[in-house]
Amino acid sequence: MLDPAEDLSLNHRSAMATKTRPRRAAAQPKPKSSIPQTLLRIVNAALDDMKAVNVKVMDVRHLTDITDIVVIASGNSDRHVKSIADRVLQFAKQNDFRPIGVEGAREGEWVLVDLNDVVVHVMLPRVREFYGLEKLWEDVAPPAAQEMDKAVALVPPPPRRIPASRRKTVSRARAER
Repeated sequence: MLDPAEDLSLNHRSAMATKTRPRRAAAQPKPKSSIPQTLLRIVNAALDDMKAVNVKVMDVRHLTDITDIVVIASGNSDRHVKSIADRVLQFAKQNDFRPIGVEGAREGEWVLVDLNDVVVHVMLPRVREFYGLEKLWEDVAPPAAQEMDKAVALVPPPPRRIPASRRKTVSRARAER
């Protein structure tokens, strides 16, 4: 006959055993180039749904590695700004795009929604005018290959270093002039 302590340990072990589950197939990753465009359509639908004002979409791939597209929109009041940002989040989540972060939702003057490939700024018009993000991102044009070659050609070569043994003779020659 089994000792009651051993019987308890056997029951405990069987209760702690992990269940084996069949493995699911890995989700097929979406092609990188289509993600920003799909996400941009979702963001635009959310902005249209909430009647965002003065929507501006900027492709910033040539300026930064942080994101591909920046969307800037305005709301009429702090409550409207919060609602627009909430709707962008709602539409993104419904389409399986998880936001990296949301900032400024409590205050409602400027809400940033980071969806990785698309960053959405929703602001009050006075805040938008004050910070001027459009000017910040659109002032720099994408570099052309020919312009880059010219820029490289215009860079002067680094100055030659004079070995220590010759420095004295060079400085004497300059002093004699």
